[in-house]
Amino acid sequence: MFKNAFVYRLAPGAAAPTLTDLEARLAGASFVACGATERESAGWVPPRGDKHATLAESVGGQIVLKLCSETRAVPGGAVKARLEERLAQIEQQTGRRPKGRGAREIKDEVVHELLPRAFPKRSTTPVWLDPASGWALVGAASAKKADAVVTALAEAFAGGLTLQPLQTALAPATAMAAWLAEREAPSGFSIDRDCELKQPDSEKAAVRYARHTLDLVEVGEHIRQGKLPTQLALTWAGRVSFVLTEALALKRIKLLDVVLEGQDADKGRGDDGFDADVAIATGELRQLLPDLVAALGGEQVPGAAAG
Repeated sequence: MFKNAFVYRLAPGAAAPTLTDLEARLAGASFVACGATERESAGWVPPRGDKHATLAESVGGQIVLKLCSETRAVPGGAVKARLEERLAQIEQQTGRRPKGRGAREIKDEVVHELLPRAFPKRSTTPVWLDPASGWALVGAASAKKADAVVTALAEAFAGGLTLQPLQTALAPATAMAAWLAEREAPSGFSIDRDCELKQPDSEKAAVRYARHTLDLVEVGEHIRQGKLPTQLALTWAGRVSFVLTEALALKRIKLLDVVLEGQDADKGRGDDGFDADVAIATGELRQLLPDLVAALGGEQVPGAAAG
């Protein structure tokens, strides 16, 4: 269900949205494909994948949504070739070649002209809301895409539903550096074989380990020289593996065999497997997230700075 995720909190004090309210709000912002001359479009689609299904699904009290984004991008080579034709034509007619603002305006006209011929590309991003515990996950691979999803959700609710990025007492880079330097994983976790360290200066010198044991003297030495971990592969409770980033994002999330053993049997019980997938994924993440927060020193007290 989630390959990557950014972790948020439902704004404290706000009433949790009901499924009916969610459905009504999202219906007003449902997905509509790009028009012929539109560069992008975004809207909500049924997370179950059936176009006749609802826009908000609830499985065991866990709410799942899905945002669909579509973009039209004209290849840069096509724009450059067409722009050159237009500029040369104008130069031949007037004796002057447009430059600066004039050339930029012509380029915009060229892009607008070519957009209807561009093939649209679509992507979807799942969202999980846990009203009982206040967790919210956005299944995006980049902060930019996650921010776009959070903004779309806030707009659909006219600001009445706000997601706040999870803040912990310890910055992930600080905590990961300590785990590596001390060669000791936090309680409930094990350190895996992937890591990236970077020097936090203008040179951004980086060292990457892939499928390589990390209990090395040299890893500690890199940290003593000032490099900080930006990514570290971890496994939680022998059940879920993932890569923790300095931005407190979870990458390459994978449910391990011990979790998936009963999944195929659940999928054979008359549905498309959607309910089982949601129940298993959210069930594991609901337990993982508090342990991860504890490993990072607990949630940050409002007004305090992360370490």
